[in-house]
Parts: sequence; structure tokens; C-alpha cells
Amino acid sequence: MNENPGNLHGRVALVTGSSRGIGRAIALALGRAGADVAVNCRTHAGRAEEVVTALRAMGRRAIVVAADVSVREAVEDMVVRIGRELGPIDLLVNNAGIANMRSLDDLDEAEFDRTIAVNLKSAFLCTQAVLPAMRALGRGRIVNISSVAARGPGVVGVHYNAAKAGLEGLTRGYAAHLAADGITVNAVAPGPIDTDMAGPLRETDAFRRIPAGRLGSAEEVVQVVMMVIGNSFLTGQTIGVNGGLLLS
Repeated sequence: MNENPGNLHGRVALVTGSSRGIGRAIALALGRAGADVAVNCRTHAGRAEEVVTALRAMGRRAIVVAADVSVREAVEDMVVRIGRELGPIDLLVNNAGIANMRSLDDLDEAEFDRTIAVNLKSAFLCTQAVLPAMRALGRGRIVNISSVAARGPGVVGVHYNAAKAGLEGLTRGYAAHLAADGITVNAVAPGPIDTDMAGPLRETDAFRRIPAGRLGSAEEVVQVVMMVIGNSFLTGQTIGVNGGLLLS
């Protein structure tokens, strides 16, 4: 049965990397729809507190959970705290990511490993951590924030391409195994979006090639995320929000 994404009262959401940008916009949208929200960050605690303040002004319960989501122990502690203070998580948005531009010649092993850990491993760790509660509830929505770079050449570098392509593979694998538990797993893949992370993209050919002729907005990504959360028969899919930059 499909749910009304505009009525998420009684639901508990975790949005990783939600102190700014797309993650912040998703956290606020979930709050407007009625969900209580855990706002995750690694370093931008002040910005995360601003998001929590805005959520509480809506009448929502909200907390900041500072954690490096690429580290298993930190993820497990974070999920335990959310369960204790807000309740079991049944909405997870794996949004945390880094996009450090590197050429083939400049990319080193440390940058490759860090990108895979933050952009891909974190989604695995967070998903594994919330699954027991979702299974006990008999419901769950997991949305992974991918990128147009998963299926195209991209401009950040091959490390970023690999991480986002892996995230879409993870999405399909989890979706196939969790559908019978009432848990859907989908990916939303933005193109260049007008956030802090997209600043360097303004000077690249990728920006000039966007058929829509502009960067997308965080709210345009949010609209698709909320649609995915509201649909119980949609699973294992990647939905592009890229202004026509990549057609599939």
C-alpha cells in the first residue's frame, strides 16, 4: 500500500550529511511532512543545530547526531542513540558524501579509499544498522543519494564515479532482498545541483552541457525523494534528476 509522503507523522528519519545542501533540504522536507528527524553531520555541528532548530519550530522532535558514518562503531552508536531518543528508524536517507576533484594523475590511494568509504561504505553501514528495527516494524524506506556520475563520465574523478556506481549496485542488491520485508530501497541520482559542493562544476564543460541550461535546485531533488518515500511498490530503481544531462 502506498503512503502519503505529506503525512509522515509517527515516523523517525535519519538523514546522513544533513547539515547543509541536499541533505538539509531533505531533512526539512521530512519534518514538514510530520517525521521526527535525526540530523547527522561529521564536522558542521553549528549548521546541524540550525536545521534542528528549524525542525523543532515545526513541532517535530529532532536531534543532532554527530558521527563519521564511514566508521562502523560510530554508526552503531548513532543508531542506538536515535532509537533511545526518537524511536526506531524507519526512514533512512543515505546522503553523506564527498566530491574532491582529482585528475587521473593527481588521484592517490588515500583519496580513493576515503571517497569509497564516505560515499559507499557509509550507506552499507547505515543500512545494516537500521535493518533490525525496520524488519521488526515490517516497514521501511531507504533512499540512497547517487549521482549522474554513476552512469556518465563525470567531472570529479574516477574515484567518485566508482563510489556512486557502487551505491547504485548496493541499492539494487538490498532492494531484491528486502522487498518481502516491506522495505523499499531506491536511489535518486542528481546532476549538478546548486549547492556548496557544486561550486567548482560551474567552470566545467558538464555545466555548459546541461540541456536545461542551469543547475538544479535542492528542492527539485527533494521532490523526487519524497515521491520515492511515498511509493511502496517502487524499489530497486535509480531516478535521475539532472536537467537532461543524462537520459536513460
